[in-house]
Amino acid sequence: MKEKIIEVSKDFWNIRGSFKIGGVVDIKTHAALVRLSNGNFVFLDSYSLGREARQRIDDILGSDGEIEAILNVHPFHTVHVSRMHELYPDARLYGTARHRQRFSELPWEAELTEDPQLHALYSDDFAFSIPRGVDFISANENIHFSSVLVKHQASKTIFVDDTFMYFQLPRAMRLFGMRDALSFHPTLSKALEKRAGAAEDFRSWATELIEDWSDVENLCAAHTGALLASDNKGASIPDRLQKALQKCEPKLRTHKRRHG
Repeated sequence: MKEKIIEVSKDFWNIRGSFKIGGVVDIKTHAALVRLSNGNFVFLDSYSLGREARQRIDDILGSDGEIEAILNVHPFHTVHVSRMHELYPDARLYGTARHRQRFSELPWEAELTEDPQLHALYSDDFAFSIPRGVDFISANENIHFSSVLVKHQASKTIFVDDTFMYFQLPRAMRLFGMRDALSFHPTLSKALEKRAGAAEDFRSWATELIEDWSDVENLCAAHTGALLASDNKGASIPDRLQKALQKCEPKLRTHKRRHG
């Protein structure tokens, strides 16, 4: 699969790429290139860009564009980290604690992407949010629910890995009344911390996020798709997220019965 670069706005490009399980099933993945208010650029997440994609990015950068940093925001999205650093060795490299542990040989910056110190560095351009009540780095390596969610302020875009999923259903299915769907990742029940209050902490986090990011117009999700304002024929993204949270209630109630 060739990379597809979607221009979300004049300052935000979503890079849609391939990730095959067992070399066969392509569940896809993504990254983003973002122009900061200072004129420099950052990547959100890493991807092993092909020649055509690198050329497109060079065109966006122009003669004086600078990749300032690479921010890896999902602790379990690690396949492309080394290659991205090879492609852009002068960019400051940020990652989660798990990135640093797995690739200790890379020149990581001191700040972790889950740390408030990193969020303060980029507060002019981004808002960051980490789900509460769930494991950020699960002991079960098959549970990838949580990540650092990023909102690009200028384009009103949420960049998210796994926590939210957006499915673009084929046109034929829409003819039978089936709509596109925005949901929370199905591993929520397994990701919730096994303690009293975890379900309420998660519900409160999601409610606050929907309220605080109520102006968002675009959402770029890792393995599924991107919902852009220009294509959205239905409810707003905050309204869709509210509905998705409501659908999580049975899982949250079950967790509360078991753990308090």
